[in-house]
Amino acid sequence: MKREDLRNIAIIAHVDHGKTTLVDEMLKQSGVYRENQAVVDRVMDSNALERERGITILAKNTSVTYKGVKINIVDTPGHADFSGEVERILKMVNGVLLLVDSFEGTMPQTRFVLQKALELGHKVIVVVNKTDRPDARPKEVVDEVLELLLDLDADDEQLESPVIYCSGRNGTASLDPDEQGENFIPLFDMILEHIPAPEGDPEGELQLLVSSIDYSEYVGRIAIGRIERGVIKQNQEVTVCDYHGTVQPFKGKIVSLYEFDGLGKTTVQEASVGDIVCFSGIEGITIGQTVCSPAAVEPLPFVKISEPTVEMTFAVNDSPFAGREGKFVTSRQIRERLERELLKDVSLRVKESDVRDAYDVAGRGEMHLSILIETMRREGYELSVSTPRVLFKEIDGVKCEPMEKLVIDVPDESVGAVMEKMGVRKAELLEMHPVGSRTRLEFKIPSRGLFGYRSEFLTDTKGEGVLNTLFIGYEPFMGDIPVRTTGSLVAFETGPASAYGIWNVQDRGAMFIDPGIDVYEGMIVGVSPKLGDITVNVCKKKHLTNTRASGSDEALRLVPPKHMSLEESLEFISDDELVEVTPKSIRLRKRILDHELRAKDEAKRRKSV
Repeated sequence: MKREDLRNIAIIAHVDHGKTTLVDEMLKQSGVYRENQAVVDRVMDSNALERERGITILAKNTSVTYKGVKINIVDTPGHADFSGEVERILKMVNGVLLLVDSFEGTMPQTRFVLQKALELGHKVIVVVNKTDRPDARPKEVVDEVLELLLDLDADDEQLESPVIYCSGRNGTASLDPDEQGENFIPLFDMILEHIPAPEGDPEGELQLLVSSIDYSEYVGRIAIGRIERGVIKQNQEVTVCDYHGTVQPFKGKIVSLYEFDGLGKTTVQEASVGDIVCFSGIEGITIGQTVCSPAAVEPLPFVKISEPTVEMTFAVNDSPFAGREGKFVTSRQIRERLERELLKDVSLRVKESDVRDAYDVAGRGEMHLSILIETMRREGYELSVSTPRVLFKEIDGVKCEPMEKLVIDVPDESVGAVMEKMGVRKAELLEMHPVGSRTRLEFKIPSRGLFGYRSEFLTDTKGEGVLNTLFIGYEPFMGDIPVRTTGSLVAFETGPASAYGIWNVQDRGAMFIDPGIDVYEGMIVGVSPKLGDITVNVCKKKHLTNTRASGSDEALRLVPPKHMSLEESLEFISDDELVEVTPKSIRLRKRILDHELRAKDEAKRRKSV
C-alpha cells in the first residue's frame, strides 16, 4: 500500500549552503507559525552551540502540511565531522533535497552525502540555493551537479533529477534560473510530484528501524525511526532485535508514542507504515536496532557507519587547580558521560586508555571531538585532553594512514603562501582553477597534516580563505610531518601573574594570560616563535626600595594577550602537553609540571632517539 498523504525527505548539502534557512522558510510558508508569532532565525538549530557557531551538529525532524499531505523533513549537518548523523538519517526517508550553493557549486561534502543517498536508491531533487547572490552562476552549478551524478554512477532516473532554483533567505523558488519566483509553492509541488510516497503492508507484523536516539530526564531514552511494516500502538508489547546479532533479542513496551508536528511533537495512540515516530519506554534500545512484533522477529539491515579516524585521550584533571571550578571531576563521572554520548553518537568510540583514569575517545575529526568537549564543560565536567592523533591501520602488512580531500578557496594573492604550507605537510595538488576573483585548490593530504593548520591558514589568507575537508580512505604512511614550529613559554612558579612579570616576559613571545590570573608551575602562559620551550617567571614582583623615586619608573606597556579558544588550544599543543578544560577556564599545561622532572624526561627521550 502507498501512503499518498505522506512524504519523508531529508535536506542534505555541504556546510553553510543554507539547509536550515530553507527549512525556516518552509515552516513559515506552510502555516506552522501564527501570523503575529515572533520567530528566531535558524529555528532548527536549537542547541546553544549550534546557534553560536552557525552550524548544524545534530540532525533534527520537523513536519509541514501542504495540500493535505504531511511532509516529514529532516535537517542534517553539513560538516564532514558529523557525517555519521547523515548516514543513518537517510534510512528514514524516501528522497532527498540536494542543496547546492549557486556560487560555490559542488563541494566535498556535497559529494559524500549525494553518494550515500544514491547508494540507498533515493530520489533526488537538486535545489540550487542562494540564487539572489550577485555572483550566482546557477547554470554552471547545474552542470557541476550533473558531472557529479555521472561520476557517482547514478542510474538513468537519478540523472534526470529535477532542478529548482531557490533563495532560502527570501523564501522564493522558480523553475527558471533567470527568474526569482514569488514563494515556495513550486518547491512543495515538486516534492509531492517527484518524492515517492512510502510503501508497506499496514496489515503485516510491526517492523521499525531505530535511526536516532534522544534523551529526556523525565521519560528516559526516546527512540526515533520510520515504520517499515505494520502499525505501532501505545502500550504495545514489542521485541527489540539487532541485524548484526550483537545483542540478544529482548522484550519491551511502548509507553508513550509521538509524531512530529511542526516544531513540536504530538502524542498519538497509533501510527502506520511510513510514519516517522518517536517512542519511549524501552530502556536498552539503541541506534540500528529493529523494533518488531513478538510474532515476527525480523531485524532490518542498518547502514554501515564509517569508522572514526582521529583519537584523543580524555583524562581526570590532575593539575594544582583541579576541582576548583568543575562539578563532575572523577573518572567514573567522565566514563558515565562518555557512555551516555555513545548511545546517540554512532561515529564515536570509547575505550580504556593505558594511562590510569583516562579514556581513548575516537571520532570523525577534531571538530567532532571538540564539540563533545565543549558540551561536557558546559554541563559542569572538568577534564584534561591530549593532542589529537590519527588512527593508523595495517592493510596487507603495510602501515596506512587516513587521507583527506582538501578543497581550499582563497584570494589569488594568497595562493603562494598556501602552496608553500601544503608542500611541507605532504599534500599532493589534484586540481587548481579560478572561481571568479578567487582560486580553488584541491589537494590530497594526510589527516595529520591538517592538525594545527586552520589557524595558520586564516592568518595566511587574512581571514578570507575557506577550507573544507572530506575523508577519502587509507593510503600507505607518508613519512614524518613537522607540524609545530614554535615553542611554549612555561610558568616557573605557582601564584598570581603580575603585570611586571608579564612585561619582563612579553619580548620572548605572545602571551596567553592577563595580569592577576592564577598560574601554576608547568602551565603554558605564551608561545615562543622559536622551537623549544622557555621557562619564564610571570609571577615576579617589583620590589621597591627607599632609594628609588616613585616617578622614575617607566610605565608598563603590556601587549594584549591572545586568548585561546578550545579548538585553537587543541591545534596548538604538542605530544608532551595537555589542555585543561573546566566550566570556566581553558588552560594549557605540560604533562609533567615539575621543571626538573621535565628536563630529565626530555634528556632521557633524546638519549633513546
